[in-house]
Amino acid sequence: MSRFADFGNDLYSGRKSFPFVPKRKLWLSIAALLVVISALIPVVRGGFNLGIDFTGGSEFVVSNVADSSLEPGQEAVTSTGHDGESTVTNIAPGTIRVQTEQLDDDQTLAVREALVQAYDVSEDQVASNFVGPTWGAGISQQMIRGLVIFLALTAVVMALYFRTWKMSLASMAGVFVTVALTVGTYSLVGFEVTPSAIIGFLTVLSYSLYDTVVVFDKVRENTRGLLDGSAPPPRLNRGFSDQVNLAANQTLVRSINTSVVGLLPVGSILFIGAALLGAGTLKDLALAQFVGIVWGTLATLFVATPVYAALRSVEPGVKQQEARAADLAYQAETVDAPATEPTDVAQPTHAAKPTDASERARTQASAHSESAVGEVPGRS
Repeated sequence: MSRFADFGNDLYSGRKSFPFVPKRKLWLSIAALLVVISALIPVVRGGFNLGIDFTGGSEFVVSNVADSSLEPGQEAVTSTGHDGESTVTNIAPGTIRVQTEQLDDDQTLAVREALVQAYDVSEDQVASNFVGPTWGAGISQQMIRGLVIFLALTAVVMALYFRTWKMSLASMAGVFVTVALTVGTYSLVGFEVTPSAIIGFLTVLSYSLYDTVVVFDKVRENTRGLLDGSAPPPRLNRGFSDQVNLAANQTLVRSINTSVVGLLPVGSILFIGAALLGAGTLKDLALAQFVGIVWGTLATLFVATPVYAALRSVEPGVKQQEARAADLAYQAETVDAPATEPTDVAQPTHAAKPTDASERARTQASAHSESAVGEVPGRS
């Protein structure tokens, strides 16, 4: 835990940093590639696995069964001669749901009787109903209409809140990537698309926007006063893009903690409730939320933040501020450099003087020695 706290402190102070903004071309290229792949997945798989609420059909619910296995239900439907697609799901302990294509009255009675015999229950324990495709089409239209209205209102509100349309556009880019990747992942897994899954998608959009607002609030705080030079000197030493990247790193720990807190209960529903306890009605909702939370967090850091930095980087004021920050950084380096130069230069100069004196002393000693040798024969 202490290491994680130190990790967060290093990110907040700038001693450690992840290049969300400096490598924005790489991250945005990867995001675009993933969006294309997500769009191709439903095409390759032949579309989405739409539930009965969207396609229409017949539904049977068998209650108080002693054996909750799915094979008896599948065999019961097949034994009636129905060769169409059918889905058998354990929606709760002791409750089985069977969904088929649209059946006529005789086929409905035959399937109901087969289910009574397969699960050894009374006839009143098997309920049947029919969902028409018109009702499913109405749900689809309402879903699309609600999504468009939600995104439009969100874009306007965020533009007013941040007082700039560029933050609103960047946040919408992050939401678009989140929706595309979540839908692609959902299609890849093959889970049935139900109204619960749509609710999960809408919930994920709200979560993704919340995480983006947290990061952009810090971006606005770090960049306040940079363009007019009113920011404190430590902040002026960083360029606009560096401050945006610093804000993303400063909120990284919070984003991780928020994601983990959100994933724990959703993961419990998905892996424990649906997989182990057989609560099949929750898996579509849980999968949409689980995948969406992961993609939403990543989209905020690797899409929304880099897009905002890219949109602002073309402004003349931002370019001038980046140049001033570079000049300040260069001046700081040149001021620090002479402090070490005298030490390096003085040492050879100081060391050369003893060397010259030693040479003169040796020369004088040699001359004195030669004169002394020349006087000896004269004395003798």
